Amino acid sequence: MQASTMTRLIGIDPGLRFTGFGVIDVHNHTMRYVASGVIKVAGEALPERLRSLIDGIHEVIETYHPHESVIEKVFVNVNPQSTLLLGQARGAAISALVLKDLPVHEYTALQLKKAVVGHGKAKKEQVQEMVARLLGLPRAPQADAADALAAAICHAQNRVQLAMLGEKGALVGLGTKGMRIKNGRLVSL
Repeated sequence: MQASTMTRLIGIDPGLRFTGFGVIDVHNHTMRYVASGVIKVAGEALPERLRSLIDGIHEVIETYHPHESVIEKVFVNVNPQSTLLLGQARGAAISALVLKDLPVHEYTALQLKKAVVGHGKAKKEQVQEMVARLLGLPRAPQADAADALAAAICHAQNRVQLAMLGEKGALVGLGTKGMRIKNGRLVSL
């Protein structure tokens, strides 16, 4: 059995006004809160705002030195313009993460809510409360920060499950192609 090491995860909840971030440490089967907050995106024009978003994420990365990153996948909104703008914020956030050489993992809002609350239709307040409970926080974090922490928690749980499967040499069937867990990652046979 291989020795486990601590991994620091940063979760990002992208937005063009406020971008949430959450940083946790994962060691074996435990998660520890490190930091969370909101990057207030400055500027009027879209390019200024995207630059502000990238600079803010870089500052957080330089402060906390995460090993991996997690971001929520964009869902299709009722308003196509809002969806497009959110997609641009998400693209800028992913760019900021990869420019700092961080692996980026993506999960849907449904997956994040299910990992934290137990069902995908959870309300924001439920996510905030469960994030606080899971990380032993004295109070619920602000909504954007809680969503970012939920992303990190979701990935932490998936990493633990993949590692447990990997320790057992589990073989996972995906259609006609076999996959094996190796070093905590799914690889094809």
